[in-house]
Amino acid sequence: MSLNFPRRLPWLLTISALIILADRLTKTWVAAHIPMGGAIPVIPRVLRITHWTNEGAAFSLFAESPSPHIVRWVLVGFGSCLVLAVLIALVRLGNRFTLITVALAFVLGGALGNLHDRILYGSVVDFIEVHIFSYHWPDFNVADSSVVTGACLLFLDSMLPKKTPAQ
Repeated sequence: MSLNFPRRLPWLLTISALIILADRLTKTWVAAHIPMGGAIPVIPRVLRITHWTNEGAAFSLFAESPSPHIVRWVLVGFGSCLVLAVLIALVRLGNRFTLITVALAFVLGGALGNLHDRILYGSVVDFIEVHIFSYHWPDFNVADSSVVTGACLLFLDSMLPKKTPAQ
């Protein structure tokens, strides 16, 4: 017996679009209001809004590469493959809201946000700086947060017990 659920794909893509919008608005605001290398304290010694660019991958990996042009286009290629794979998965699973489909919508929005910047500008703007006691987390942005949140939701889903169909 086949159950026909209303398509939820438009709503899932709306989640991704809202993430892209939030990412663009925050990066644009930071670039317009905070000089490169500057910072605005939000919670002293814990949270600052900064302005840095990242030509590398997560945690600025490969940012100091002697071939930044190659790094840029490898990251664009990887990001494009990720976006395509996530979009295909969302289209196939987009009949319902599940932890997996919402997680994929988060990953899609974040990946597209950073992919946009890498293609147009060659780098992404990172602006959220967190200190926890003596630990300093590398600066990140809304798109990064979205990808990490989506990945954590996927991990959480993998840890949950699976329902077995009644026989």
